Amino acid sequence: MPTQTTPSPSNRRPLTRHASIITLLISTILFLISSNVSVTITFANAAPTSKSSSTTTSSSSSSTSTQGVYVLNAKNFDSSLKDGKAWLIEFYAPWCSHCVRFAPTYEIIAQQLHSKQQTSKSITRQVNVAKVDGAAERALSSRFGVRGFPTFFLVDGWTVREYEGNRSEEKIIKFVTEEYKNVEPVPFLFGPFGPMGQLRAFLMWGGTIVVGMYESLTEERGMKPLVAMAVLCSGGMALGLVLIVVIGILLMPKAKQD
Repeated sequence: MPTQTTPSPSNRRPLTRHASIITLLISTILFLISSNVSVTITFANAAPTSKSSSTTTSSSSSSTSTQGVYVLNAKNFDSSLKDGKAWLIEFYAPWCSHCVRFAPTYEIIAQQLHSKQQTSKSITRQVNVAKVDGAAERALSSRFGVRGFPTFFLVDGWTVREYEGNRSEEKIIKFVTEEYKNVEPVPFLFGPFGPMGQLRAFLMWGGTIVVGMYESLTEERGMKPLVAMAVLCSGGMALGLVLIVVIGILLMPKAKQD
């Protein structure tokens, strides 16, 4: 019976040496731009205005509130939707005139649906009303495939339905309480909780971070555009090489033991 041999330690030394050199290179690049990473992540996840931030804090800290529209962002979106209730979510933009005109009506819808949870204990379907600044939260907008503002989604667990009817108080309330059953849900594969939605969100998040790092290198550190692009490309290539080496080591065949 043929025997399988284990690669000698001398064959592994060049691979280990290369991995050490690549790790040192990427560590140096990350050290140069480490101060920018935290700033960029904050830019990608935080709400753009202090008003939105204060509203988000109050809404997340008091989940039983019956007043007003909840404000969701990348930080509290998934955790908020785990409360077991259905969520009516509006994706809006501050510069959208339709969104601005509809804001008072949407506030009334929120107060009515939230007050039902407080006054009617026997209600079986509880719906929270929230909004997302789609212009600032680009990853969430990409995750839901938002193509314009305002756009409304009814999220119930992993089931997502888009509302495409008239933007009136009566129609929307009737949709979220009764007529939602007549609307075909978004296919899970392409929905916000499926693999394609998560991939769209990840790509947009990564792109936002890269753009933020580029702006930090050119504006704050005074680098020339070509130099900043070279630094980012070098960091990306080094990271890719490290991942290839790590995957290669993990997938390295091992000798069977008799």
